[in-house]
Amino acid sequence: MKADAEWNARVAAFWKSFDDSKPQEMLASMRALVDERPEGDARALAEWGGVHDALDLGAEAVAPYRRALAAGLNTEEQHRVTLQLASTLRNVGHVDEAIELLEHLDAPELGDAPAAFLALALHSAGRPNEALRIALTALSAHLPMYGRAARDYATELPSDV
Repeated sequence: MKADAEWNARVAAFWKSFDDSKPQEMLASMRALVDERPEGDARALAEWGGVHDALDLGAEAVAPYRRALAAGLNTEEQHRVTLQLASTLRNVGHVDEAIELLEHLDAPELGDAPAAFLALALHSAGRPNEALRIALTALSAHLPMYGRAARDYATELPSDV
């Protein structure tokens, strides 16, 4: 466990100093961290996908994300990686799969992030009213005034069909 904690601390330090203007350096640094873990380590795969994602190399992030999910992550990590995978899938043109993942993502620890990314995916899919409905409904919970009105207007939006 101590080794895991030390590795996690080094990963956190990597992300704190992450600089997307130095992609080769960032890839090499993360590769060194990933190589410290056993082959197929779910956390290492998730971080490897994450660095590609952060460097706008989404196509290269999908496979490590999928492998991380298949290898088994704890619940919170699984939720986070699922959200990241869905976002990346949307960015690389696999919008329907992104929507499917996000519609089934029950991750209260992520707050309204799944709703935000679902709204983006729905918009990308040409379903703007559904996207706005999701976004307004999520936002309404945070409005000290007019939350009910925002929810009501969201439900009144016409279907995109």
